[in-house]
This record gives sequence, structure tokens and C-alpha cells, in this order.
Amino acid sequence: MKQTSGSIITFRRPDGQDVQGYLAKPEKLEGAPAIVVIQEWWGLNDQIRGVADRLAQSGYLALVPDLFRGKTTVEEAEANHFLNELDFGDAAGQDIRGAVQYLKQQSERVAVTGFCMGGALTLLALCNIPEVSAGVVWYGLPPLEYIDASKIKVPVLGHWATQDAFFTADSVDALEAKLTGANVDLEFHRYLAYHAFANETAVGPGRISRTQFDPAWSQLAWDRTLTFLGRTLWTQQG
Repeated sequence: MKQTSGSIITFRRPDGQDVQGYLAKPEKLEGAPAIVVIQEWWGLNDQIRGVADRLAQSGYLALVPDLFRGKTTVEEAEANHFLNELDFGDAAGQDIRGAVQYLKQQSERVAVTGFCMGGALTLLALCNIPEVSAGVVWYGLPPLEYIDASKIKVPVLGHWATQDAFFTADSVDALEAKLTGANVDLEFHRYLAYHAFANETAVGPGRISRTQFDPAWSQLAWDRTLTFLGRTLWTQQG
């Protein structure tokens, strides 16, 4: 796992409350697009910090809002408890929007990306945060009735696992049909993989058996992600 190199910062939600987050900066900050990275249900841990660092190393300013307020876990039952306690509407409309607005002060264009729980929140953010310029969803979606596809006006990239026990292939097909029906600029990719295939810690004892890191598919998904971000963020800067 890559060593983290960012710092903890405080930003303000639209309602005035302060939230902490992990901010990773690129080597060249001037003119860099920005990305809000949304955690899995494990919390703001080293792995999700590493995602922000990876994006920073690719030239992006990346911020991970601390949705669980400092709580992290490696146990599925506790992670599920954190997930059930989270107000998704508040997280998307306040924490994540606050993070987007913070980054907008420094960058013209801001994307949102998230994994598992963060993927679901990415879709909600795309419906509710007009400041967002693009979205990348990794194997996570909310109930379809919570998605107002008519409000998604920016390009969306999605990565899905065909062997996913949490988010089934049928649910992904239904999401794709709903977004396509609303003329969303959409690019979905499906991989012969298990849930969390891009999380390098999703292996070995102590992790859920229904998840499995796959380095080959992860690399392909990351390549596609960076190509998509380059097309949607960099080419429209300035």
C-alpha cells in the first residue's frame, strides 16, 4: 500500500458546520482539476487515503470527506452499523457538497468518485450537486427510486463486477436503463470480478469472503478512469 502524503483539513458544509477531510495535492497545483473521493463503509482509512494520493500523483487535487467523523473499522458488522447510521441525504447534500464547494475555490472543475457505499453516494451527489463536472462510480448504487436521472447533466463512468453479491448485475442493468432513458452521458464497464475488485486490501483473512481484489481488472478500470477524467476535466479547463 502506498504511503499517504496528504493532510487533514477542515472545510465547511453549506449549512455552516465544519467537517474534516483528507486532502492530497498534486505536484503542480495551479490549473489542476479536483476530485472528491467518497469512502467505502470502512471509513476514512489508509486505503481510501491511498486512492486520493494516487489521483494526486496523476495531477488532481483530491479530497476525501470524513463521513463517519473519525470512525473506521475492519469488521463487516461494525461497518454495516456505521452505514446504517449514516444519513445519505445529509452526506450527499452537505458533507460532499461542502467538499465540492471547497475544491471549487481552487479549481474550475470538480469531479466526484466513490467506491461501494461511496459509489451510491456518488450517484446521489450527481443528482443533487450542480457544481459537479463529472462522476466515476465504482460498484455501488442506491435504490433506484432515490435517483432523479433528469438532474444528472454531466458525464458518468461506471465500473461494475459481474460476480458482485452486494450489487447484482440486474440492478446495474436497471440503473443503466434509467440513466440512458434520461439521456445521461454514460459509459459503463463490467468486469468478471467480485465486489471491491479495485480495493487492494480486499484479500486474505479478516475480510469478507464476498470481496476480492483483482489487480488486472483494477488496473484496467483505473486506466479507463484516468482517460475519462482527462477527457472531461482537463480538456475543458480554462
